[in-house]
Amino acid sequence: MVALKGVPALLSPELLYALARMGHGDEIVLADVNFPTSSICQHGPVEIRADGLRAPQLLEAVMKLLPLDSYVSSPAAVMELVPSDRERGLETPVWAEYEAILSRAGCTKSLAKIERFEFYERAKKAFAVVATGETALYGNLILTKGVLALDSLC
Repeated sequence: MVALKGVPALLSPELLYALARMGHGDEIVLADVNFPTSSICQHGPVEIRADGLRAPQLLEAVMKLLPLDSYVSSPAAVMELVPSDRERGLETPVWAEYEAILSRAGCTKSLAKIERFEFYERAKKAFAVVATGETALYGNLILTKGVLALDSLC
């Protein structure tokens, strides 16, 4: 917990530090409990632990601080269902939670859907991967950092 005004209490010092260090175009992954966070992070991204926190509640807190990139087709992406899950009609209600939170934060673009192994490769290039306690299947989310408007810096 961080004891600062205006900073959501569930954002750890490590996560705040990562968000502050990210630049325009850098990406951060909010990973569910099944995501291979530690192995992915052996390839470069910073590993941040947020065990016990659901990804939507963490996303809500992160969106209070992180500007999203408005220059890309979608600044938020999820892992696409594998063919067998799509064929059996697997539901992904966590995606609707993400879309609602992103919409409230001013994001007007739809979630991009990335094939599983492409998602892993993109995660290896991310600035950080946050291991959450999210148990929803396909609860992984990549966010691309944007820029702050000059007037918001004062």
